[in-house]
Amino acid sequence: MLKKYFDGLGLKKDDQKKEKSGDKGDAKEDEGFPAVHDCYMIYGGHSTQLTARQRKRERREVFAARMEVPQYLNWSSIPITFNRDDHPDRVVAPGVYPLVVDPIIVNTRLSKVLMDGGSSLNIIYLETLDLLGIERAQLQPSAGGFHGVILGKKALPVGRIDLPVCFGMAANFRKEVLTFEVVGFRGTYHAIIDPGYAKFMAIPNYTYLKLEMPGPKGVITVSSSYEHAYECDVECVEYGEAIEARLEARGP
Repeated sequence: MLKKYFDGLGLKKDDQKKEKSGDKGDAKEDEGFPAVHDCYMIYGGHSTQLTARQRKRERREVFAARMEVPQYLNWSSIPITFNRDDHPDRVVAPGVYPLVVDPIIVNTRLSKVLMDGGSSLNIIYLETLDLLGIERAQLQPSAGGFHGVILGKKALPVGRIDLPVCFGMAANFRKEVLTFEVVGFRGTYHAIIDPGYAKFMAIPNYTYLKLEMPGPKGVITVSSSYEHAYECDVECVEYGEAIEARLEARGP
C-alpha cells in the first residue's frame, strides 16, 4: 500500500513537471506491457458439487509428484492450427454468431448442436431423447441443479445420461462418450456441448465458425455456415423473448 501511495506521488510530480515545461507528451497511448496492480479470480466450477472424499482425491492428483517421464495424452501428437485455408469466403461480425455443429449422437445426426465455450455442462433435452428413441428409465440421478439457462431461476435436471458422440465422416472420425444433463424444458438446440471440448481435444474458432480436433487420419474439421448460425441465433432470441413475455404475464 505504501509503495502504491509513493508511486502515485511520483506520477503526480512527473505530470506537474510536464505541465510546467509545456511538454504534453505523445498523443498516442503507451503501447508497452500494462502494469498489473490487482488480480481478481472466480471461484467455483465442478468442484463445488464434489464430496469431501472426492475433493481430497482430486487434490492428490493435482499436487502429485512430477513424473520423470511425462505421460502424454492420446491425440496430443497432432497439432491443431488455423490459417487462410480455413478462412471462409466472407466473415460476418466475427465472434457474434454461435458455433452450431452436426455430430452423430447415438445413431442420429443432429443438425443443431451448440458448441458453448462457457456453460461448463453438456445439456440435452427430453425432446431430443425422444427423437433418439431413448426411454426415461435409462436416466441416472443427477448431481444437482445449475443456473444460467432459465433467466433468474435454478434449473433442475431430470437426470443424466452417457451417450456416444461422433464427429467427422466415415473416412476419418472420432467417437467419445459424453455425460449429458437432461432437462425437461424446451430449447432451440438439440443439445449443448461444452466439457466435450476436453475429451475430444477439440479447438473451436468462433471467427471462422469451425471446430478442429485430432483424428486417426489427421485433423477433423467440422464446419458451420453463417446462414445456419444466423437462423439458429434468431430462433433462440425469439424463443427467449416469448419465455420472458410469458413470465411477465404471470406476474411475481
